[in-house]
Amino acid sequence: MLRGPRRIMLGGPERLVKVSVAPVAALAVALLSSLSRCSLLEPEDRAVSALSPYFGTKTRYEDANPGLLPDPEAPRRDPELLEDTCTPVQLVALIRHGTRYPTAKQIRKLRQLHGLLQARRPGDGRAGPAGGRDLGAALADWPLGYADWMDGQLVEKGRQDMRQLALRLASLFPALFSVENYGRLQLVTSSKHRCVDSGAAFLQGLWQYYHPGLPPPDVADMECGPPRINDKLMRFFDHCEKFLTEVEKNATALHHVEAFKTGPEMQNILKKVAATLQVPVNNLNADLIQVAFFTCSFDLAIKGVKSPWCDVFDIDDAKVLEYLNDLKQYWKRGYGYTINSRSSCTLFQDIFQHLDKAIEQKQRSQPISSPVILQFGHAETLLPLLSLMGYFKDKEPLTAYNYKEQLHRKFRSGHIVPYASNLIFVLYHCKNAKTPKEEFRVQMLLNEKVLPLAHSQETASLYEDLKDHYKDILQNCHTSEECQLPKVAVLVSSVFRNSVGPGTVALEES
Repeated sequence: MLRGPRRIMLGGPERLVKVSVAPVAALAVALLSSLSRCSLLEPEDRAVSALSPYFGTKTRYEDANPGLLPDPEAPRRDPELLEDTCTPVQLVALIRHGTRYPTAKQIRKLRQLHGLLQARRPGDGRAGPAGGRDLGAALADWPLGYADWMDGQLVEKGRQDMRQLALRLASLFPALFSVENYGRLQLVTSSKHRCVDSGAAFLQGLWQYYHPGLPPPDVADMECGPPRINDKLMRFFDHCEKFLTEVEKNATALHHVEAFKTGPEMQNILKKVAATLQVPVNNLNADLIQVAFFTCSFDLAIKGVKSPWCDVFDIDDAKVLEYLNDLKQYWKRGYGYTINSRSSCTLFQDIFQHLDKAIEQKQRSQPISSPVILQFGHAETLLPLLSLMGYFKDKEPLTAYNYKEQLHRKFRSGHIVPYASNLIFVLYHCKNAKTPKEEFRVQMLLNEKVLPLAHSQETASLYEDLKDHYKDILQNCHTSEECQLPKVAVLVSSVFRNSVGPGTVALEES
């Protein structure tokens, strides 16, 4: 199983990427400081558990998949999974990175809010309803626990997310994740450290599956090849000029998000939070309110603690803040603009190329060269792809003005792409098929649950039927054409870049 020591070469010989190691001392200080003032989350603590379903892309995987809570390493076999005469021959999984730290941008906003609380006048810290200090004063003394160097890096909980996912998938599909197949695993990752590190943690989980009780070696010493960086595949949005110009760098593309921030629902929360924290309402804005809400989610996901930031909000507030996050995802990654999903065609086609190759090898009685393909990316990788396939599409678009009408919407990012979310394609070879067409079937799983086909609601499909349904995407969606700007737009974009300079700030990633 082991080779001699070697360096992990990601993205070719000219580019070496090492799995990142966080500064242990700084991390220990931050965690100990926070934990000394935090109470560990108890199951009966309804204040936190009640808010958990509304954290959007900052949702813990187990909150979107509560069946895992009793034993997160035990597989949960969906009864709809094919069995008996159908044998899985290939698995292609797209996996979002595990739990991560806030980004530097989020940490700066939190520091700004914390500064506002600390700058309150001495008389502002008057007694709260129960006779104790008010919430604003408590939060002013609450340690931030986050430093700029953390900047979106994978945390230990995120590594655990990946190790446990590896154990469950290997137990669910033991023939595919066999020791014999280990050397043929194919791993692809985004260049972001949280994705590279997620791939490494997944491999450590597989080692634990093969060798229970033995500590895993360094990823560089494992038999299977190291993760290969491919941003054109896993960060396709960064390589699509039309998306970058019309959505990412377009100040008006997210006008519904900005309108909702100044709408009645958010303004009510703004006034309420200002009163609760005893700060002037003019000193607050929707972005600061949102970062306070996300800090509640980060403390819960990263540290497993009940943070007083959670006490700032109730469930009604949480629903509004979830909608704000979903609006952004909808208009930037989902159905808001056609280019959002069409930019993912390359990734979709890549999946079917793997499946095609496996079928061709099986028909020739050859071993499957890549029985398991694992691709580590982002929420921004998965959401456009699911939109391209027609999933979670509401009858009416999400807007700044139909919050109440969308309370029961399908498009809820926290239910679709929490931390460690995964979209899995399983190719089966079925014996006793009456025709060659019936020999190969496909099932899809989202977060380890069978995902009914968007067009038929069936839980499995003949492979050829699935290809036929998506033939327009497979045959007619060419990234070079989809992402090409009209000549007039190219000219305007060039003039704009020359006038404002290269320092365009990208919107926050999940």
